[in-house]
Amino acid sequence: MIGSLSAATSGCATSTPPVAQPVTATQLEPFPNLGTPDAELEARYAAFEDGGHIVPAIPYRQMDPKYYRQQVVDPTGEKAGTVVVDTPNRFLYLVEEGGTAMRYGVGIGRQGFSWQGEGIIHWRQHWPRWKPPSEMIARQPELDRYSVANGGMDPGVTNPLGARALYIFQNGQDTLYRLHGSPEWQSIGKSVSSGCVRLTNHDIVDLYQRIPYHARIVVHQAPTFG
Repeated sequence: MIGSLSAATSGCATSTPPVAQPVTATQLEPFPNLGTPDAELEARYAAFEDGGHIVPAIPYRQMDPKYYRQQVVDPTGEKAGTVVVDTPNRFLYLVEEGGTAMRYGVGIGRQGFSWQGEGIIHWRQHWPRWKPPSEMIARQPELDRYSVANGGMDPGVTNPLGARALYIFQNGQDTLYRLHGSPEWQSIGKSVSSGCVRLTNHDIVDLYQRIPYHARIVVHQAPTFG
């Protein structure tokens, strides 16, 4: 599958989070009962320190529960270690061995709708700097202080790229398509004004430590998994 390159999207917008206990596919429904104990959710979305930054707790009760990080039956049919972005349903899957996948809720920006196909997560970064593209600066001149020429915005909990960024390449070239964290937890499950594919900072840290080196990624823009 050949994806189309988007316009520049650099404007996309250590404590270890709890790891789900392994289960078998036969123990799971495709969209499982979301009755996760409050104590587990409190721990999953609690404030944590990472790289000298304090990431605030997420008020998870204000989120749609289907966007909680959870282990599900894999609906993708892809090999273990593959990242799959289901744009229409606002889900990202990391395929696991044994027929399961970790599923994360995501928010999608304009640039998130402009690329599809297969690629490789070629580069990854802790606490990246944010450098809005010239198109964004033209619309919002006040962002010029964060331009490439000015060195970008310092890493931190208010940085639009969040705690981690994953950079997608195809055929050895940067697609300018990113998976990244975001302080805007309320944007998960929504189409937002700009950016690529955003996860909560809690979830991008979890995903970052799970994915294999140079993981394959498949991005779907059309309804695929029902």
